[in-house]
Amino acid sequence: AVTGAGFVLAALRLAGAALLSPGSCAFEDSACGYEWDYAHLPWALHGEGHYISVDTSYEGEKAVLSSPELYSEEWSCVRLIYQIATTSEAPPNPTRLNLYLRQEGESFDRLLWSAKEPSDSWLIASLDLMNSTKKYKIVLEGEMGQDKSASIAVFEIKITPGYCIECDFEENHLCGFVNRWNPNVNWFVGGGNIRNSQSILPKDHTLNSELGHYMYVDSVYVKHFQEVAQLISPKTTAPMSGCLSFYYQLKQESSIVFTVYLRDTSGFYEEIWKTHSALSADWALAEVDFNAPYPMEVIFEVAFNSAKGGYVALDDISFSPVYCSNQTGMRTPFNPAQAGCNFEEDLCNFYQDHKDGPGWSRVKVKRNVYRAGDHTTGFGYYLLANTKFTSQPGYIGRLYGPTLPGNLQFCLRFYYALYGFFKMSGTLAVYIFEENHVVQEKIWSVLDSPKGVWTQAEISFKKPMPCKVVFVSWCKSFWDCGLVALDDISLSLGSCQAADLLLPNPGECTFEKDECVFTQKKRGRGSWHRRRGPTPTSYTGPKGDHTTGVG
Repeated sequence: AVTGAGFVLAALRLAGAALLSPGSCAFEDSACGYEWDYAHLPWALHGEGHYISVDTSYEGEKAVLSSPELYSEEWSCVRLIYQIATTSEAPPNPTRLNLYLRQEGESFDRLLWSAKEPSDSWLIASLDLMNSTKKYKIVLEGEMGQDKSASIAVFEIKITPGYCIECDFEENHLCGFVNRWNPNVNWFVGGGNIRNSQSILPKDHTLNSELGHYMYVDSVYVKHFQEVAQLISPKTTAPMSGCLSFYYQLKQESSIVFTVYLRDTSGFYEEIWKTHSALSADWALAEVDFNAPYPMEVIFEVAFNSAKGGYVALDDISFSPVYCSNQTGMRTPFNPAQAGCNFEEDLCNFYQDHKDGPGWSRVKVKRNVYRAGDHTTGFGYYLLANTKFTSQPGYIGRLYGPTLPGNLQFCLRFYYALYGFFKMSGTLAVYIFEENHVVQEKIWSVLDSPKGVWTQAEISFKKPMPCKVVFVSWCKSFWDCGLVALDDISLSLGSCQAADLLLPNPGECTFEKDECVFTQKKRGRGSWHRRRGPTPTSYTGPKGDHTTGVG
């Protein structure tokens, strides 16, 4: 499979080897300064097929390939063209290709990307490298897994200045942009003055020449009302905000709608730009403010209503970290850290309504075998709701968070512990309070929980209007009214599921899935074990883990 893909690639060479920037390599006649680690499996260079590969013909678990030392003060994009070939469907320990960043002066390599999907042709991965003043190396690691005849091939590594969502469509890899296939209407590459070219425009925008390339979609094959073609960018891999710009031509005979969306990992679409008509017959510039605090794809979508609709052409997508209109250049992105609190110093930006009375108090307790300390350090402060003696009827204590901007996806995480309730369900709930409409919506409430154990809750939400998060402690009656403890509230951008997909920081481990990068020298009586729940001996150790309480 690898050789076949290598043959295909020989016809699809990227830029000539002479023009490659430092850290880039097409593996034609050398490894361009990339070196493999002799403590692990060897990589084989196939000059005739232009790729480097590792397979299971030797005994070993992994192969490591590291770049020469690199340096770039500018933001850059790493494009990796690779293939994983396996024989078994889904082994328990799959073959995997990982890409790490090894920065000067850091103890751990930072995992930037990982893939395990086998394919019968080459694939492209695009990764944004943020600007840094440190020297670095790129490290590729091939984990062979349990497949007895697995192989991993790398055809090309290309590092270019700029952002991965930028593209002029002059190279065969199209910067990792993909067309979502539709039986009738699709985006095609136009231009390049070759015979049988599907060129519909005289000149591209980049080179202003018939030899240049662009993307286009034509209505000629439309069969149904509202046929849609989508061109999808690579996913952003680092937070970015600024101005997204592109050039387009729109030739319209009946109605066409050309729209640009952002799509996050949960599948939420947000429209950021739209047009129904062309201002001129020439290339027109479009600029739109772009905010991707978490991984997003940019989708260029064209909808036709008939086969006589016309066409849309697209070229020269670029990005600048300054917002398009100068008025918004000073806009400071929302900092989610302002909406969290560990209550060590004060209530941060949280507050209580004076009408409710003091439902929540900041307290510190001395820990012992019967009760835990706070969640942050075990010796610090947390909030405790004792609503039995509040002035409000209904034994309610409300804690309000700061105002959050609308139209952003959030992940709210916090820790709670319950003491002294007969029935726990509903004793702690989280509401969203929309300020303009004074609407409260319950987004979470406790069902059941181990008594007196710090337990983690996580909630994803997105609201169109600015809103506040409100924690509500509630007792059903005076006789069934215990204590509710709350600590370590944190807010992050993106859904909680997307946050879980983010690669952990180097050296961090929660032991939820495995032991991460940590290993034991030998297993015996004095060894470490992964456990859930309380420790086996009475009056020693915690009642639950620290990450979630039940992990």
